Amino acid sequence: MSKILVIEDEASIRRVLVKILSEENEAYQVDEAADGLIGLEKIKKEDYDLVLCDIKMPKMDGVEVLEAVKKIKPETTIVMISGHGDLDTAVNTMRLGAFDYISKPPDLNRLLNTVRIALDRKELVVENKMLKKKVGKNYEMIGKSKAISHIKDMIEKVAATDARVLITGPNGTGKELVAHWLHKKSERSTGPLIEVNCAAIPSELIESELFGHVKGAFTSAVKDRAGRFETANGGTIFLDEIGDMSLSAQAKVLRALQESKVQRVGSDKDIKVDVRVIAATNKNLSKEIEEGKFREDLYHRLAVILIQVPPLNDRREDIPLLIEHFATKIAEQNGTAPKSFSAKAIKRLQEYDWTGNIRELRNVVERLIILGEKEVSESDVKLFASK
Repeated sequence: MSKILVIEDEASIRRVLVKILSEENEAYQVDEAADGLIGLEKIKKEDYDLVLCDIKMPKMDGVEVLEAVKKIKPETTIVMISGHGDLDTAVNTMRLGAFDYISKPPDLNRLLNTVRIALDRKELVVENKMLKKKVGKNYEMIGKSKAISHIKDMIEKVAATDARVLITGPNGTGKELVAHWLHKKSERSTGPLIEVNCAAIPSELIESELFGHVKGAFTSAVKDRAGRFETANGGTIFLDEIGDMSLSAQAKVLRALQESKVQRVGSDKDIKVDVRVIAATNKNLSKEIEEGKFREDLYHRLAVILIQVPPLNDRREDIPLLIEHFATKIAEQNGTAPKSFSAKAIKRLQEYDWTGNIRELRNVVERLIILGEKEVSESDVKLFASK
């Protein structure tokens, strides 16, 4: 059922709107309110898929209702109802967040089309939120250890800012999870998160990948191409394994950070970019700087905030939660019931030396689920997860 609220002080128009909508579709549940104050109280108590709200009303006009609703329930879709003298105001309400407006007396086709489109839009918004939740589940940070709690606190403090963050830690510890949560909890979460694995891109191509190129810049440049910094405009770029980036590319990244501008390979034209930069590395950048492999000025630009992700061996108390999480995820992927692990099996896994960190633990859990008994036992661990 789609829940619709009609806020209109003229009783005759209100009755017509309610009658038209109720008869148009049995799936429409239509409520009504005789003024803005009553309508606002109903909105506070109920979640409406669509609100039709008159502009000129006593006690509280439609603009005030719109502004109040956008503060308490910003996801509510509102269509304004305007008299002929209210058209300028109606147009202005769209700047304040109204979806559309219809004029009095309402044209039947215009009214029903606007309602259908508004409800379709609401459905898309809901689907998008559900999709984001699913995406978020793939990047959950599992654990209650002191180390993980500290990282979560850091993310809460830092995410809302545009401060650059350098994430350090061994391979397989989940540095990319931190980057995803920093973006998800930021004001840029509606923008793109562009990930670049600097270690996976050949050194001769890294500049083209990051900054783009123009046609003819090199042999295989058959057309203009935007780089990752341009693609991330308005969002976040995550430079993973930045310690593997060439010195030449480092110099260009430094300029991009200093001036918020990039130049495509083969061009001298500046392109403005609005990008938050998050970087990660498994290397000791202080040592890399001493050896002349990493620019010190770039390091200081990137490391406004430092987040150290600990190895799994330093947070063994999180292993039971991680095992349960991986067992559930693997079962969902395979369409089976999750397997349980005996207390002794979990204790044995907590004692292992996890050189491959969380990535290795996940692989071992999957192996034990495939090869172990209905309840994974200590003997299964000894047999299939021996180190």
